[in-house]
Amino acid sequence: MATSLTLELLAEIVPQAKADNIDKYLTALNEVLPQFDINTPLRIAHFLAQIAHESGYFRASSENLNYSDQALRAVFGKYFPDDDSAKAYARQPEKIANRVYANRMGNGNEASGDGWKYRGRGLIQLTGKDNYMRCGEALGLDLVSDPDVVSTDAKVAIQSACHYWQSCNLNMLADEDELVKITKRINGGTNGLDDRAALLNRAKQFLDIA
Repeated sequence: MATSLTLELLAEIVPQAKADNIDKYLTALNEVLPQFDINTPLRIAHFLAQIAHESGYFRASSENLNYSDQALRAVFGKYFPDDDSAKAYARQPEKIANRVYANRMGNGNEASGDGWKYRGRGLIQLTGKDNYMRCGEALGLDLVSDPDVVSTDAKVAIQSACHYWQSCNLNMLADEDELVKITKRINGGTNGLDDRAALLNRAKQFLDIA
């Protein structure tokens, strides 16, 4: 890879990140990114900006579903249409996941437990049984039987993010410096765009991109 990432460089790009969180992913980043052609300063800058934002500056590798009843109504109103239903699930992450992710993305019904088993994991969150299956097949891993490895193994976390990046053809958008389009592909909207832009600008600065 033309650009070798170091602890010092990542700390400059993502100053909010703790050193041990950066260190956890450093080796995997340098090993895996070239395998997915994330191999130019601009591609690397866009990739780092997105995964840093999506993971809360490399802190989170598993979806936090510890919602209050008010938050459930606001975020998942389709599944919690009234106060009573929201209160029955509030602050129960496993129960929440099993409800909101039931009967979609290849998951079984609420009682199956698939929603929790295949909740979001990784630095660009892999969610749903079908997506775990597809990603695992691409990487040569059985992620359906062992979904936790996406959050516990730094290399697999990076691989899953890179697989998503590649499957969405984001290298092409990175080459065109299309931050908004990349964000929409990953987020479905433009949530956190200001933070993603700030991280991208720092990455450009410290990777010497004009």
